Amino acid sequence: MKNLIPKRVMEYIIITFAVVLMDVGIYVFKFPNNFSFGGVSGMAVVFSHFIPMTSAQINLVINLILLVIGFIVLGRDFGVKTAYVTVVSSLLLNVFEKVFPMNRALTGNIMLELCFAIILPALAAALLFFENASGGGTDIVAMIIKKYSTMNISGALFAVDCVIVVVSFMVFDLTTGLGVLRFIMGRGFIRIRIRRLF
Repeated sequence: MKNLIPKRVMEYIIITFAVVLMDVGIYVFKFPNNFSFGGVSGMAVVFSHFIPMTSAQINLVINLILLVIGFIVLGRDFGVKTAYVTVVSSLLLNVFEKVFPMNRALTGNIMLELCFAIILPALAAALLFFENASGGGTDIVAMIIKKYSTMNISGALFAVDCVIVVVSFMVFDLTTGLGVLRFIMGRGFIRIRIRRLF
């Protein structure tokens, strides 16, 4: 039992570090540039242009709804680590919003910011994968789809992301839309490379 406690603590330290990395990528580089790459944070970016709420607030609401649905539909299959990531990530984004309000992009260099918007969440996702956790959000949707269909999680996530990317082309300009497509391709490549290291 004594040996399990440090191991469990270390797991959650790594998971928490991954959440911080992911949220820095989302809040500092993704939200200000309207990079709607898919996932819940991508939905939040799009919805914030139609609803009088910030992206971080919308992200929190959607994640909490998905968290409840996950527990109801998936039951024991729904991991405690995924619930932890979902809650901490959503709350941390709201803390960032209060402590470090951002009204515009950090550098104004869209390609530089796109790189960090790709690398930080992809690295975080790989760390979460290493600790048998997920980022919550649309991962929960994918897990539900997998439970009730023959589609695998990767296919389900890709389908959800594609819908959000198409909407981003309609809501934002062409540059942002193309940036979103580049992100989707870059994120997949980085995740595969990092997971191979583990």
